[in-house]
Amino acid sequence: MRGMILHHAQAVEMTALIESRTENRALRRLGARISHSQAEEIRFMERWLQARGESTTSPMKQMSGMDHSHMSGEQMRMPGMLTAKQMEALRKANGKEFDRLFLNGMIQHHNGALVMVRELFDNAGSGQDADLFNFVTDVDSGQRAEIEIMQAMLAEKT
Repeated sequence: MRGMILHHAQAVEMTALIESRTENRALRRLGARISHSQAEEIRFMERWLQARGESTTSPMKQMSGMDHSHMSGEQMRMPGMLTAKQMEALRKANGKEFDRLFLNGMIQHHNGALVMVRELFDNAGSGQDADLFNFVTDVDSGQRAEIEIMQAMLAEKT
């Protein structure tokens, strides 16, 4: 769960770049949707961990501050996380180049979240917590829907 919080935080970090990097209104709307849903999901995960007496902060996050793009160990083990190089390219891009990098990067990111959901359900008993089951099912369906939207946006540009 702490890993998924960190994973979601990178998506929020990516969407924060949209305002200053593109005029694409569809991408701006999508980014606002992603940012809002990821932030809400982070709050749910933090509450879920707190209710179980668990820490909400990963050791890697404590050491590196809020700039998740420079992480190496934990970040590299989480499926779909953008590398420091990818995040730097995204930060430097503008216009159509930003749109392309953002959409490809967020598709990668969302696909990684789907891997994490699948890995969670592969663990015996993980579906027993009703709140967690409902949350993860919602994450799965939301990420899949957004991937389809982003793929369609990329197809329009080619």
